[in-house]
Amino acid sequence: MISSSHLVDWLLEGLELDASLFHVGRYCGGWHASTQGMGRASFHLVVQGHCWLHIDGQAQAVRLEAGDAVFLLRDLAYRLSSDQDPASACAQPRQVMQALDVGASDGVGLVCGFFEFRPGLSSLIVEGLADWIVLRAEEPDGHAAQALFGLILEECRRSPSQTLLERLTHLLFLYVLRQQAQGGQALGGLVALARQPAFAGLLEQLIEQPGQAWTLESMAACTGLSRSAFFKRFNELAGQSPGQVLLALRMRHACQLLRAGNTVEQVGAQVGYQSVAAFTRAFAKAIGMQPGAYRRQHERR
Repeated sequence: MISSSHLVDWLLEGLELDASLFHVGRYCGGWHASTQGMGRASFHLVVQGHCWLHIDGQAQAVRLEAGDAVFLLRDLAYRLSSDQDPASACAQPRQVMQALDVGASDGVGLVCGFFEFRPGLSSLIVEGLADWIVLRAEEPDGHAAQALFGLILEECRRSPSQTLLERLTHLLFLYVLRQQAQGGQALGGLVALARQPAFAGLLEQLIEQPGQAWTLESMAACTGLSRSAFFKRFNELAGQSPGQVLLALRMRHACQLLRAGNTVEQVGAQVGYQSVAAFTRAFAKAIGMQPGAYRRQHERR
């Protein structure tokens, strides 16, 4: 059996996401900015100066210094501002960003963008994480993350490449998530299952054999719990039913097999479906397209 730490790493490797920049630049004077209401996860990296993060419901504003980052995994009511006071921050104007100048002695330089998490397994992982995560430049156990942030800053000092900044931010986010998952924070979702020895063993078997004819009874037997106690505890930890988690793992494995060139018939059988029609319906509902179309799309790539 693999360790729960390696299982958490496997889950994070299964986190399929895209990072996209929406602006890189600098604010001066009084200002506030927010992506609230856009229905998307976002990130803000402070590459010069400092600013304040205000989140509705939080008593205190959070000061963000150069080298810090905030990752907002939900569409929260929040704003970044030059002002520490919440009322004053709301009253500050929305400005158009100026060109980034990391050598300037005033203002704040930001790299901002969005995350898009793929449906299925990725959603199950993200749903168990905190609504927002702050990365601090001075955190002693964040050397790898700091090195990545250094590369982002170096890229900003030249004519920044959008592609490089997006990929570096993607990697930075994965480091931060691993730090969260392996730390002492109270998390839910699949990460919570991976932290519990009895459920980690079951999760490992579901990952390795998603096509097995799993039943609620056979899953419960892997944990040593009764059927009802297992179902209740599984839902408490994961925030999803065992069937929903099994479906997500099957669909992830199906995507891998289709990308590898297997036929729809072969893939359906390998992930536990008795007919091509049943597999096609389940895949289309979970992924948003027919498995044949998914296979052809990746053949073209």
